[in-house]
Amino acid sequence: MRIKRRALLPGVALLIAGLWGGALGYRQLDGDIAVLERFEATMSDLRALLRGQRVAPDLVTIIVVDDETVRRTGHYPLRRGDLAMLIARIAADRPKAIALDLLLLEQTTPEADAAVASALAQRPTALAAAAVFADAQQTVSAGDGGPLSRLPTAARFLMPLPEFAARAAIGVVNVATDQSGTPRAFPMLFRSDRQIEMSLPLRTVALAVGVDPSIEYQGIRIGDRLIPTDIDHRLPIAFYGRRGTIRTISAADDPLPHDAIADRIVVVGATVTGGSDFFPTPFDPVMPGVEVVATAVNHLISGDGMLRDYRVRRADAIIAATLPMLLIALLAWRRNAVGLIAIAIVLALALGANVLAYGNGILLSASLPLAAAAPPALLFGAVQLWADRRRAQHFASTAALFQQFQAPAMRQWLSRDPAFLLDPVRQDASIVFIDLSGFTALSETLSAQAVRELLKDFHALMDSEATTHGGIVTSFLGDGAMIVFGLPEPSAVDSRNAASCCASLSRRTWMWLAKLPTAIAAQLRFKIGAHCGEIVASRLGGDGHQHITATGDTVNVASRLMEVAARYGAELALSDEMLRAAGSDCMLSRTGELVGPQHEPIRGRARSLAVWLWYDRPAVAAVPVPGSGHAL
Repeated sequence: MRIKRRALLPGVALLIAGLWGGALGYRQLDGDIAVLERFEATMSDLRALLRGQRVAPDLVTIIVVDDETVRRTGHYPLRRGDLAMLIARIAADRPKAIALDLLLLEQTTPEADAAVASALAQRPTALAAAAVFADAQQTVSAGDGGPLSRLPTAARFLMPLPEFAARAAIGVVNVATDQSGTPRAFPMLFRSDRQIEMSLPLRTVALAVGVDPSIEYQGIRIGDRLIPTDIDHRLPIAFYGRRGTIRTISAADDPLPHDAIADRIVVVGATVTGGSDFFPTPFDPVMPGVEVVATAVNHLISGDGMLRDYRVRRADAIIAATLPMLLIALLAWRRNAVGLIAIAIVLALALGANVLAYGNGILLSASLPLAAAAPPALLFGAVQLWADRRRAQHFASTAALFQQFQAPAMRQWLSRDPAFLLDPVRQDASIVFIDLSGFTALSETLSAQAVRELLKDFHALMDSEATTHGGIVTSFLGDGAMIVFGLPEPSAVDSRNAASCCASLSRRTWMWLAKLPTAIAAQLRFKIGAHCGEIVASRLGGDGHQHITATGDTVNVASRLMEVAARYGAELALSDEMLRAAGSDCMLSRTGELVGPQHEPIRGRARSLAVWLWYDRPAVAAVPVPGSGHAL
């Protein structure tokens, strides 16, 4: 009887493994499985890095409103008159089509708006619209089973001004991102209760080829070419490399290079420092949104994107059903090192085939086979080797640790008051911003690993100083951070602590720069801005992840003060109000050199602000000035 039970166990395990894998495979035929998205995103990034950077097709040119453009025009966003001239300059070189990744929602002067409308009519042009979703995320409804039934469903669309829409086509610019904010796909179509809208890339390509697309179950047909899409008509995005891999030209260039525009698709967008239209990608932590749009346009026009359609999903389902059964069979065959080696070989072959498929443009799921195979194999091993059950419990407890978030002090406070900041609170606080200058240009010359190590060390430095002085880092902004003094509750010494943190941050940052290789340190500087006043503290995010943040005019002013510091070559620019709150004997008064107060214009504010500049001269001695060979 015992022998019969032992013989029956592998058969039952094979059946359970097949049913489990088949159920997961069948589920993903109807859409991605939410709990696997984070791991899938990580695996996608790894596969992209393994494949490496690619040469982008010479079909699309990006023209950006960058810092130099803003410096020359003296205004951001661009005045409508300047925008009209830019569109006209591009149209003069006769591109196939122009895509404006800029939301033109508000009226200005009649003359300026008329100039833009006139310029839009010169060449086939697509204007950006934005879909607004009721739950802050793109949602897909089950629908009636037709080719349009699974489109992202928006509550409404933010459309360009009617006088612009009359002269140009409209395309929705929303992208589908994962939980880390990385764009993974571009929905080609969006729907609301009253209308269906094309995406900006699809609309642009349709204008360029002069053919309206037709929607089919398997994808989107443009002319005689079918572009396969995912089940909800999403086009997977495969980035070519770092920002600038697709040819990028500044709108400040005059004249614009004719050969880069003529007979090509031109995508216009903004890359101004401090803008919000940036995304992390496997190759670049701050990829401009306009390059995401241009990447999707390239995929549509050249067909070099990743293939993930119903056929690929069926292949995923077959793998999900068969792989766990194969692993169970190997475990039943040999309960020793030979069996484990055989399992390792099978998994290595499956992973290698997945990576090889990715390199050839086929986007198989990396997380689904592992999710299908791991639970049955672990369960079967636990039944045969009962001692492994304690290890499984350890895995479960370890997984729970990933649910933690926020700084230690904030987690301790939240443990006592789980409802903390569920409702926004107005309170006083001191805000400090710090940012590296020159890092974006430097990162384009360094390897991904070198960029990561630099950011890792700098983030650790900022977090250490914030914690030491009683502040919390509410967000790391690429190569900078925002530090709040006054959370979880305000105190009378917040401004004094913030002032001490600014001085210490400056000294520590200079010391860190001095330890870097000269070729790197010479390209980096930093700037700090500090202000105090009323903020709105709140908890943002969804059920799966939340973070504490601060918003309001005080935060905006502190951020803008970094520009003042950079303008005068100072380490720190702080408001007179902040210095008075910190006290005449604060750390800034006892170290470095304070200059002021002086009234400075603040971008985005009608009135100037009394500002103090702080120079940390003793700390600069060891860091070389770029190009001089001497120390400051």
